[in-house]
Parts: sequence; C-alpha cells; structure tokens
Amino acid sequence: MKHFVILLLLGFLLLLNSCSGAVDVAEVDSGEDEVLMSVYEAPVDAENEQDTINEENTMTNRVAVFDTSMGEFSMELFEDTMPITTGNFIKLANEGFYDGTRFHRVIVDFMIQGGDPQSTDTSKQNLWGTGGPGYAIEDEHVAGEKLSNVRGSISMANSGPQSGGSQFFINVVDNSFLDWDKEPSSSKHPVFGEVISGMSVVDSISNVATSAGDQPSEDIVVNSIKIVDQ
Repeated sequence: MKHFVILLLLGFLLLLNSCSGAVDVAEVDSGEDEVLMSVYEAPVDAENEQDTINEENTMTNRVAVFDTSMGEFSMELFEDTMPITTGNFIKLANEGFYDGTRFHRVIVDFMIQGGDPQSTDTSKQNLWGTGGPGYAIEDEHVAGEKLSNVRGSISMANSGPQSGGSQFFINVVDNSFLDWDKEPSSSKHPVFGEVISGMSVVDSISNVATSAGDQPSEDIVVNSIKIVDQ
C-alpha cells in the first residue's frame, strides 16, 4: 500500500510538470508570432506612408486659360522645369497685368506675340512691342525635349540676353532655330509651356490680316489670363 501511494504521488508530479511545460511553450509561441507579425507589417506601413508622401510632393503644373476676343485656349505651364519664367508669368497674370492687352504682332506660319502693357493704349500704337513690366528676368535656358520652340509652345520674347519681362509669343509652326542650344545663335528664347486645348483659336489669330509692323488690322484682345489647377 505504501509503495502504491508513493507511485501515485510520483505520477501526479510528472503529470503536473508536463501540463506546466505545455503552457510555457504555448505562451512563447504566441509571443514569437506577435513579434514576427509586427516586424512583417511595419515595412508595409512605412512603404505605404512613403508612397503617400511622394504623391503629395509630386508637382502638377498649372494651366493658363487665355480668354481672348477670338476665343479661348489653354496652356500648361512648365513650372517643374522652368520655375523662374513660369513664376514671373503666373505673378503677372494673377495681378491682371495682361488683362486688356493685345496680340500686337502676328506673322502667319510663324507665331503670335503679346504681353506688352502699352498695347492697351491705341495712342501708343507706334510703341507696341517695346513695353514690359519695368524689370527683366534671368534667361532660363534648360535642356529638355519639351522645351523647344515647336508648334504650340509658348516662349519668352526678348531683345537680347537677360531682357525678358512680360512679352511672350506662341509658335504656330516648328521654330526650333529659336532654341538656346540650336544654331544660329542670334536669337534665343526659353520655352515655358504648351497649348493643351484651343490650338484652333491660336491658328485663327495667326491668320488675321495685318498692317505695317505685322500688327493685326483688327484688335485681338486678351480679356484675361486665369491660372488654374489641372
């Protein structure tokens, strides 16, 4: 009987140790699973957060909407590559600088030119093409496939190096000889945008009758230029 009791006690102790060990293993396994899950999830969350940051920092170029007496057209402004030139143009447009100005120079199969504040005054018609904002901006010569004077591009008008201000022209044909990195080097004009809608209006303006100095025989007025998001 005594031996039976001893054996029973030993069996009970062995059973108790076995159950206690099973619980410990289960807890360790559960802890490891939680650690592995957090390590696995963290990079995914970080990646998603970085994607969001990148999306927020991606620049979307704004658009200039030209309302003219011959219709409306819109241009994407290359803020991402031409910040000096587009920044100046946007500033002037937002101030209403271009409101009431005229396309004062038009040459068929070449370009249309505007942006002279003096063109709002018919008594100064002999001076149209010589005015500006009262300052000059830096020539922004940047290499790029989209930054060429091709059909539909808008470019800075100037009278020589570092003389751009407010006047611009829109090419109606490819005029890449006006690019800063093309020959001849007599006239260089930085491109800072392109027509994205209403090119038919630009073409119509380029085909109006002209008089001396390539001035349109009829007034072609820029009612306003509005800067909007795409």
